[in-house]
Amino acid sequence: MKTILLPVSATDPAAQTIVAAVAQISAGQLVAMPTETVYGLAADAHNPEAVARIFAAKGRPTTDPLIVHIADQTQLATVAIDIPALFFLLAAAFWPGPLTILLPRHPDLSTTITAGFDTVAVRMPAHPVALALIRACGTPLVAPSANLFSHPSPTTAQHVMHDLTGRIAMVLDAGACRIGVESTIVDITRTPAVILRQGDVSAEQLSTVLGDVIVQQRTLATNQAAPAPGMLLKHYAPRTPLTLLRGPVAAIQHAVVRMQQTENIIWLCYADDAVCAARAGIATIMLGARDDGVQVARQLFAALRQADAAGAARIVVAEPTGAGVAAAVRDRLFRAAEGVFTQVE
Repeated sequence: MKTILLPVSATDPAAQTIVAAVAQISAGQLVAMPTETVYGLAADAHNPEAVARIFAAKGRPTTDPLIVHIADQTQLATVAIDIPALFFLLAAAFWPGPLTILLPRHPDLSTTITAGFDTVAVRMPAHPVALALIRACGTPLVAPSANLFSHPSPTTAQHVMHDLTGRIAMVLDAGACRIGVESTIVDITRTPAVILRQGDVSAEQLSTVLGDVIVQQRTLATNQAAPAPGMLLKHYAPRTPLTLLRGPVAAIQHAVVRMQQTENIIWLCYADDAVCAARAGIATIMLGARDDGVQVARQLFAALRQADAAGAARIVVAEPTGAGVAAAVRDRLFRAAEGVFTQVE
């Protein structure tokens, strides 16, 4: 299959471009679309053959469910039932936006989408291209990240092409994603509500609507069915081995310098590491300021992909500090390191 790469305005997508993408979706094919979080691999949620193509194209196990994307709340009618009152409060506060809400599954929605669970993850993205495509298709779209399973998520169309060219029909190229990490997922079918995946919408923000909210730290093996995506222990991982460091800045810097003496490493570092790295002659990729979670989140997956291509024996990175989306970055790094971290003092 030849994958078509179509440039599209991120703010004012041309009608003919959307029409071309709709034709592919209507034919049961897969189209990578930009969202504010990462690029998603879109298919008609009510076409079982198209849904199956997503799992095949990504090499994704069916134990890892998909998120259903909608353009307006009327599209919920064929996706979810018995919608809790809390949903409408959350939607009013955070939609369109990087929040996915777990709801009771509509009985006509395939359990292939939900990994066999009776709940479904639903989101309304805050990106003009994604919204235009969903509206024009006239049906909800499933859209997991448009990458090979367990690899770093794609934040540019070039990342999608690297992973999936020849496997999917089309990529809509609207430039780099604004946020850079996947949406927060919250389960409101339980009391108190549970955050199953951290993202740009923080627990603190959700608590202003939900009151008590629990952040679930659960990690699952690939063969375990998950109620939401992003819960597997190994996820977002580069091919190159990754060492995740925790500890004071000076101790981290000292540890990285020692590692460089025995192994060819590349350091995903922060602004305050730059002088140390230069003195030691360590190859680096800059993530931004250590306490700027927004900037680090935007750079993270592109940096992991760049580091993978550098040919080093090992990638070294420390966790960013701070709250908000920085918590999501720490979660992604933990899973990229397969749950292993090195504490330095």
